[in-house]
Amino acid sequence: MPGSPPQPPHPLLFLDVDGPLIPFGAASSSYRTHEHGLTYAGGHANPLLARIDPEHGRRLAALPCELIWATTWMDDANACVAPLLGLPELPVMVWPEPSAVDEQDDRRGLHWKTRALVDRAAGRAFAWVDDEITGVDRAWVDERHRGAALLHRVDPRQGLTERDFVTLEDWLRREASERGGR
Repeated sequence: MPGSPPQPPHPLLFLDVDGPLIPFGAASSSYRTHEHGLTYAGGHANPLLARIDPEHGRRLAALPCELIWATTWMDDANACVAPLLGLPELPVMVWPEPSAVDEQDDRRGLHWKTRALVDRAAGRAFAWVDDEITGVDRAWVDERHRGAALLHRVDPRQGLTERDFVTLEDWLRREASERGGR
């Protein structure tokens, strides 16, 4: 509508692969599996890709956010994981080289991804979905990030569940409502 102020951009959603999308810790038969493409970049078979629930792609794509891979899979997430989920190529978080600051953070219990994700968000609202998030990460983000943030830990034995999606949807809906009121 002409004359309407521009809406702030959707929140970012930083998404890890191992744990949230590829669950660990239970018998393979308990996972819903994907029946197609089990090939890792470079043509090597990766049986863990069979643990990806293809329905997660539809659920993730429906979220009102900008999805970003936040995983050590890096570009392989687009080559191997995105097609299994039916997702388009997504931006990939590029991790900085480890530094002395990272070593200090590690000794304090801060996850090695936390500082880089807050830097990438640059004050923008974000959710981070990972299986290694702790209270140290939440406290650090609360103190240093000027935007809204949801650090959501997924049980790596189960991967993303209905409860996780409800949590993300609720938070993103509240965030959209708050953005609309600004």
